[in-house]
Amino acid sequence: MTDLHSAAMVGVMALVTAFLRFLPFGLFRGRKIPKFITYLSTVLPFAIMGMLVVYCLRHISFASMPFGIPELAACALVVAVHIRKRNTLLSIISGTVFYMVLVQMVF
Repeated sequence: MTDLHSAAMVGVMALVTAFLRFLPFGLFRGRKIPKFITYLSTVLPFAIMGMLVVYCLRHISFASMPFGIPELAACALVVAVHIRKRNTLLSIISGTVFYMVLVQMVF
């Protein structure tokens, strides 16, 4: 691939992403937001987080070393930090750093 081709691909991806981000503002400008959309805005973040947890933990092998210990310990830390501090970003960062330390230095 040439540099021009790569730049064009990045440009197209950026335009499509921007279009998808701004589309809801254009659709609902000056109109009342439907109740279904409001409902989805309250439910989808939790559903997406649940799906991400399942996706991340789907290949844990409890039959072989390290028996899922790093993953489950990092998940427990994320939950504990979130309960204590109520800060999503801090919870995710602490769990990620803890997991990486366990995987790289302990197991």
